[in-house]
Amino acid sequence: MSAAPGAPAAYRPALRPRVLLSDPLLDGAATVHLIKDAETGSSFKVGPKEHFLIARMDGERSLAEIGEEYAGEYGRRLGDAHWKRLLGLLGAKGLLAAGADASPGPSTAPPPGAAASAGSSVAGPGAPAAVPPRATGSSGASAAVPPGAAASGHVTASVPPAPAPPVPEKRTLLRGSLPLVADADATTARLHRAVGFLLAPAVLAPLLALTLAMEAVVLVHAGELLLAVRGLLANPVLLTGTAVLLWVSTALHELAHGVVARHHGGRVSEIGLRWRLPAVIMYCTVDDYLYFGTRRHRIATAAAGAVMNLIFLLPFCALWLFAPLDDATHEAFAALLLLGSVQALVMLVPLPPLDGYRIASQLAGATGLAASTGVYLRHALRRSPEAAGYPRRARIAYPAYAGATALVLACALAAAVAGVHHLLTA
Repeated sequence: MSAAPGAPAAYRPALRPRVLLSDPLLDGAATVHLIKDAETGSSFKVGPKEHFLIARMDGERSLAEIGEEYAGEYGRRLGDAHWKRLLGLLGAKGLLAAGADASPGPSTAPPPGAAASAGSSVAGPGAPAAVPPRATGSSGASAAVPPGAAASGHVTASVPPAPAPPVPEKRTLLRGSLPLVADADATTARLHRAVGFLLAPAVLAPLLALTLAMEAVVLVHAGELLLAVRGLLANPVLLTGTAVLLWVSTALHELAHGVVARHHGGRVSEIGLRWRLPAVIMYCTVDDYLYFGTRRHRIATAAAGAVMNLIFLLPFCALWLFAPLDDATHEAFAALLLLGSVQALVMLVPLPPLDGYRIASQLAGATGLAASTGVYLRHALRRSPEAAGYPRRARIAYPAYAGATALVLACALAAAVAGVHHLLTA
């Protein structure tokens, strides 16, 4: 690129330390990257070309050096007008660090809160689109451009007003939430120091092997355990005790998400209680697991809760198998084993908002996996030309997700039917 007033080639832009960038993700027919400001919680999507540029804004490379890398990758050089718009958008969102070498001046990086001129556009062929960011809630980033627009280089660039802070949910007797700790991240850090050794491969691998063996025992004795659940309903004292243990397992499920996220460098923003009477559950909010460095770490964080539910059952399984218990206690432990296993496995069903859906999304490398799958299948079943416009990766991932989900639900339905049949005929 050439050095021009307002966009000097020597300028070395740098993102603020708490700006997070995700791996490439499928979003319908498009490929996007998520960008999040961890301080404000706002997140948005950009296309691969914008991500290529933004990811290299490390304070070490100059605009000229980034431009050379971009030209080598995409075969096009960026003009000064595009740099001004891109840096203006990032500056308006407060994503650029202050004090970078050779500041580009106010026309290139406006102060946070400023807005780029509405209606300006990037029309150079091969240039990345200056995608307007749009803040989203906790469910994920919301698309700011239609699928495929990020790659076209013809997108209107404008910055929407800064999002208003989320309105806290009104707390009533019937529904609401209550934070339990003042600093959830510090609490999780203390928990990680206490139990983090369990995540070492030498410890975790035997625990996982034991849980698999336990589930095999549960499967072999499923009929006996199911009858124990029916018998438990006639004993209010043991039924209450089993319910309390299952609630404790649910609380540990949430804390496990936080501890594993902390182990992989994540941040926990809140730990508390949420109630929708008659249900009262614990929750643990992990802010940035989508931005962990590897897919394996993201999957481990999503799966941690269900694994914790199963590990929680191990001592009760040992007592049920080997301890000399009276009949009532033996039956209660049998019921706990079956109910706790069902609790864990249900969380792995790949439907939103369950943990299994988050795992499936990571395996597919997609955001909004369920919605995108529905749209793609409708196009495919109608033999619409739009289906052919999806990348090969999407044409594999979306049907695979639909097929796997249908298979899991069919297995769950078959297990439920077999269980009811056993109860009626035993």
